Amino acid sequence: MTHIPATASQTAGPYWHMIDFPEWADLLRPGGPNDGVAGERITLTGRITDGDGAPCIDALVEIWQAGPDGTYDGGFHGFGRCATDADGTFRFATLKPGPVPGLGNATQAPHILVTIFARGLMKHVTTRAYFAGEALNAADPVLNLVEEGRRGTLIAQPAGAAAWRLDIRLQGEGETVFLDV
Repeated sequence: MTHIPATASQTAGPYWHMIDFPEWADLLRPGGPNDGVAGERITLTGRITDGDGAPCIDALVEIWQAGPDGTYDGGFHGFGRCATDADGTFRFATLKPGPVPGLGNATQAPHILVTIFARGLMKHVTTRAYFAGEALNAADPVLNLVEEGRRGTLIAQPAGAAAWRLDIRLQGEGETVFLDV
């Protein structure tokens, strides 16, 4: 019997240029799948940094979200993708999601699921962007699983008119809470 040695593990990327379509960061683009869908227009931005605080300039960020009506099949296409820029920043134009039903008749606060693929990661990481000041945050069943002192890493802050910002730290001091999904 021939022995085949195991291959070395490798981290992901940076090959995002092969799957990046810049227009996918604008979920509201004219002629796109959400053209004409009503709701509160927002921008979600943030900066991704590594454990040393250096910007992750070659990461790929994906978002998944419900529509303004809180459903995933109500006519709103809630998927977006973009690459980070030279400062590690990502930016999405979208509609603010509505509250969504959870297990056991629980209501989940409006949120956007954020997944990051980056060099140095063996597997993508996933977190959520909740919205500061949202009344339903206090009762959200997922947010309440997070230690109170770390919940802030999941809360997007106002960043101007109709703009929200969620900075993401991949490891180290102030590391963002990541979810097992």
